[in-house]
Amino acid sequence: MNKFILCNSLLLLCAACSVGPDYKKPHDFDEAKLASYLELRQQTNWKPNPEWYKSFGDDDLNNLIATALENSPNIKTAIENMHQARYQLYIDRAGFLPTFDTQGSYNKSDETLAGMFPIKSEYYQLGADASWELDIWGGQRRLTESAAALLKAAAADFDNVKISLTSEIASNYINWRLAEKMQALTEKNLEMQQEIFDIVNSQYEAGLADDLAYKQAQSILDTTKMQLPEIRTQEKAYQNALAVLVGKMPYDIVKTSSQIPNNKPLFEMENLDKLPVEVIRNRPDVRAAEEKLIAQNALIGKAVANLFPSVSLSAFLGYQNKTLSPIFGPDYNMYTLSGVVNMPLLHWGELINQVNLQKSATKQALATYQATLLTAVADISNAKKALVEDEQRNLSAKDSMEAMQEILDLSLTKYQNGLIDFSDLLNAEQNKLSAEQEYLNSNASLYLDIINFYKAIGGGLSASYNSQDGQTDVKAEAGVLYKD
Repeated sequence: MNKFILCNSLLLLCAACSVGPDYKKPHDFDEAKLASYLELRQQTNWKPNPEWYKSFGDDDLNNLIATALENSPNIKTAIENMHQARYQLYIDRAGFLPTFDTQGSYNKSDETLAGMFPIKSEYYQLGADASWELDIWGGQRRLTESAAALLKAAAADFDNVKISLTSEIASNYINWRLAEKMQALTEKNLEMQQEIFDIVNSQYEAGLADDLAYKQAQSILDTTKMQLPEIRTQEKAYQNALAVLVGKMPYDIVKTSSQIPNNKPLFEMENLDKLPVEVIRNRPDVRAAEEKLIAQNALIGKAVANLFPSVSLSAFLGYQNKTLSPIFGPDYNMYTLSGVVNMPLLHWGELINQVNLQKSATKQALATYQATLLTAVADISNAKKALVEDEQRNLSAKDSMEAMQEILDLSLTKYQNGLIDFSDLLNAEQNKLSAEQEYLNSNASLYLDIINFYKAIGGGLSASYNSQDGQTDVKAEAGVLYKD
């Protein structure tokens, strides 16, 4: 009964306290003010779709992203980081428990002490031993707390890698398609300019056009021809970039017909007004920075615990005899019990400086978290502003393109009827080409704005968030987050 009481008392003592500061969530911004500044809501049920890129309606893009999320070396690296963090947590959790080992030994001694008879001994020993360091001051609990936070940070980092990879693939894909459409547009205009040049050349040979008109037509034709090699180079560069991101050879990156960026992307602009302010703290990079701050804060407690006495227990139970046979049996039973109290005495400032080191590292982690939070605010603000402004620019670009097409059609008719000079026709043709290019660029910019918007708000990959302690209850298993 006394032993039972003693064991329970020891367990209660181990759970009594954890030295060091408990984590307190930083309050770095006024949610109401920030919600007003960024035009966010403090409460909303709207949640972004993690597969937002599928709204573009492009199967090639969807397949590239799916392949990358499976094959990308960056994804595999992030998954292994989660595995390592999980294994470290298991290792630290094991520190709470006693360890058990089997042991077999042979001992022989022959000692002669001054003025005494020689002391000789020889025996065999076989049994099991156990050892347990009591976590009286919570140092091991703090270490496990740190490892648990680092696992959550690794899970958030994995989300961040997914968002970055998805966004980069989508951006390169849009630019790849833009280069493709620019090439097609340039080739189309080259054919038209060639037709105009042929008309001018016929008139020039018949003496109906002067040198200026001929040279202008030739110059514009040559200028357009010069643009094609650069556009082809850009298209190939984006194809190669996609191959690197997806983890495939460039010749495996093929494309089928697509309306990107011929058509304006579908995006509900009213969604900009549905964003909850919590998307800032829920961004994977912000979550990762906060979990790393939690992990580092816990290490202060581990360092403080090293300043206090430690208590360890050990026991051995087995058999002992002078010969190996027999060694088992009640006549050869033996056991040992021991307890050790270790009190730090003089470490020349090492233990104190370990505490100071962890405090300094925690301040650094806090600064990193604050910087990440500020970056998130700036990213969301810039992404929303770009979408709103480029939406208006796109409407103007479309109107301009349609107007320039009408002007060119009228100018060509007038020129064929001799009502305007050739230079007027050239200006109309150049303005129409510029307007078409501007509209394509405007559409592409909107696609890129949408990509940046979803990247800025965390891509819809935000985990469930506990507003009281700022911690997410998630666990990483083979790259998948699920409730613990």
